[in-house]
Amino acid sequence: MYAMTGTLVAQNGRRTQLVQILEQASRLVGEIPQCRMYVIHEDLANETHVWVYELWDDKQAHDASLNNEEVRALIAKARPLLAAAPGGAELKVVGGHGVDIHLM
Repeated sequence: MYAMTGTLVAQNGRRTQLVQILEQASRLVGEIPQCRMYVIHEDLANETHVWVYELWDDKQAHDASLNNEEVRALIAKARPLLAAAPGGAELKVVGGHGVDIHLM
């Protein structure tokens, strides 16, 4: 399994708009069988920060999703709302509640 966590910093007053775009992205990638989870979080301590957690069968499936024209259009739509470059990390899932890595 492959996971990513990302931090997106919206321009002041633009977080809601950014979240709406991310919700559209979640519906798109949610149609891809290899996408197991795409969760969007608003940071309670910072009104401009959004966190995204993605869980995929493998990195190749995630990377392939970035070639989807609709996904690329949403990325282009979100970029002008950002106040900084996205941050985050690539992660290897090793287990935990709600995740059965043996099914993948």
